[in-house]
Amino acid sequence: MIEIGSVKIGGSLPFVLIAGPCVIENEEMTFFTAEQIKIITSKLGIPFIFKSSYKKANRTSIKSFKGIGDSEALKILGKVKEKYKIPVLTDVHSPEEVLTASEVSDVLQIPAFLCRQTELLVAAGKSGKAVNIKKGQFLAPGDMKHAIEKVESTGKKKIMLTERGTTFGYNNLIVDMRSLVIMKEFGYPVVMDATHSVQQPGNQGKTGGQPAFIKPLAKAAAAIGIDALFLEVHPNPPKALSDSDSQLPLSELEKLLIEVKEIDTLVKKHISQF
Repeated sequence: MIEIGSVKIGGSLPFVLIAGPCVIENEEMTFFTAEQIKIITSKLGIPFIFKSSYKKANRTSIKSFKGIGDSEALKILGKVKEKYKIPVLTDVHSPEEVLTASEVSDVLQIPAFLCRQTELLVAAGKSGKAVNIKKGQFLAPGDMKHAIEKVESTGKKKIMLTERGTTFGYNNLIVDMRSLVIMKEFGYPVVMDATHSVQQPGNQGKTGGQPAFIKPLAKAAAAIGIDALFLEVHPNPPKALSDSDSQLPLSELEKLLIEVKEIDTLVKKHISQF
């Protein structure tokens, strides 16, 4: 079990929601989404960490939206944290970014494609912040031990491990639910990213997706006993400036969380570990 502000994650505790828009597009949309998710999670009694990338370093096309500017985006992220009194999570892509992002973010997220980057993992560990490591699409779940050891080498043990799908041929991902069980054996909270897991990377010159599978994957993972559920949520996904084909509509969030909570409560009532 780890603590991030007032949020506790792991063990046999109820699941935590990590959610928000893929990237900070502007202040109005970011505030609206954070406020609505907080209203829903407060109503349902679900601990909540707000997620949004302050920049998008990994895009399919050179023409793809990368952000509104690092300084402005981080300022908005900080305002969300202060205004709504919730921990925040954002991605980092280099040791230099760790220094800047850690001034605002409570959780530094290591993108899946960078989960083997030693200097980045060590820098994130040295920041003193919690570190969420996304399992690479190319990586076996057991091999996450090496990423863990890099963060642990700094003396820090606030680590989470996230499943987000494995490459399955070209332009497709598949989730092997055994991954959640295997990674749980490392002793750290395990997160299911149900939105990136439905992506279709590089499909027709952009990252596509199959959003119809977000809900089934979220509920299936809850049945295994995840510690946190990761969802990219947007008020109007077709208009999103990033990951428009794989974000959950904000209007559908509450119903999904009710169903996931019912499964999570049942599972954690009978088991305290995998």
